[in-house]
Amino acid sequence: MSRTDRHDEDDGAESDFGAVADGLTEDPDRFADDDRDPGRSPISGHARNGRIAADGGSSSVSEFQQMADVSMTDAERRRQWLDEKILAPARIVWDDWRARTGVLVVLFYLFMGTLGLALITEPSPNQGGYLVGAFRTLEFPLGTTASGVSLLSQTVYATPSMLTMIASGAVFTVCLGTLFGTVAGYKGGTADSVLMVITDIMMTIPGLPLTIVLASALNIKGSPVVIGVLITVNAWAGLARAIRSQVLTLRDAEYVEASRIMGMSTPTIISGDIIPNLMPYITMNFVQQARAVIFGSVGLYFLGVLPYNSVNWGVMMNAAVNRAGATSSPAAFHWLLVPMVTIIVLALGLTLLAQGADRIFNPRVRARHAETVASDDEAEGGI
Repeated sequence: MSRTDRHDEDDGAESDFGAVADGLTEDPDRFADDDRDPGRSPISGHARNGRIAADGGSSSVSEFQQMADVSMTDAERRRQWLDEKILAPARIVWDDWRARTGVLVVLFYLFMGTLGLALITEPSPNQGGYLVGAFRTLEFPLGTTASGVSLLSQTVYATPSMLTMIASGAVFTVCLGTLFGTVAGYKGGTADSVLMVITDIMMTIPGLPLTIVLASALNIKGSPVVIGVLITVNAWAGLARAIRSQVLTLRDAEYVEASRIMGMSTPTIISGDIIPNLMPYITMNFVQQARAVIFGSVGLYFLGVLPYNSVNWGVMMNAAVNRAGATSSPAAFHWLLVPMVTIIVLALGLTLLAQGADRIFNPRVRARHAETVASDDEAEGGI
């Protein structure tokens, strides 16, 4: 080949390369995004538009500088909040038979303790016959006592005070135990030592004798709120110890460290980063303390330690045993059985609700049931 022919060939190659270079200059993303249709991203997700340059390197826009392709309107934000906070948990509850049963049982007792008072007549002597058995008449479906008092009326009118005791005792225990445990575990040092000394002192005091002494010494006048707190007066100590041990592992997590570097306050970090991860455990302890209040109050009323109240499940059981010999008399056994079944069903409903609540606080399960949020599995499948 002559030198002239070789020179002409080199000029042709350079002109072809220049044409390709001009094409890349005019449309630098032509090879990367020819067939790309980013579409509309989920409401709560970021745009999946991480681009790769034609030369194989990264584009000039980093992942931290990319903006979402979709901006949410106020209506979409409200729809997302409604879906994530209300509709998704409702779907989770309805899909789990345990949570569904627990919710129905708790709602039934709430209905019985509120609207039931307006639907059922107040208990009074001589409402019916003497020791009418259960399911014998429609007028007294649960039977009557030795004084002719309707057991249905007594059961319904005893529910509001029991629900108040449960709420006050469980909330007191969970709030105080969570406060002591999270602060001690997160702050450490002197705060941890002081709080744990107080906790250990409360754990060494026997609960039942303390409750009996306080109930006898204080003029509580049968207040359900005070009784609920007295029954769980030192139960929060064990919860505080357990929560502290879990916070010790969470306080060094990456997201907690990131919040700390960003300058967020301690209450914000505890309430926003730590407590949400403890919610399944806190919920289980709430139910445990609620059951403790139920059994403790019924037992103390049965023994006569707490002030007498005729509309209480424990008092009903005491009257059935002492006045009618329900443990040995088949004719009066329904008098003892009705409050016992009422207590067992409520405790079982709370337990089932707590077992199902674990799935509600699981972010992957919640995202799977939210229509406006793409779950992790869907996101991985779409990449």
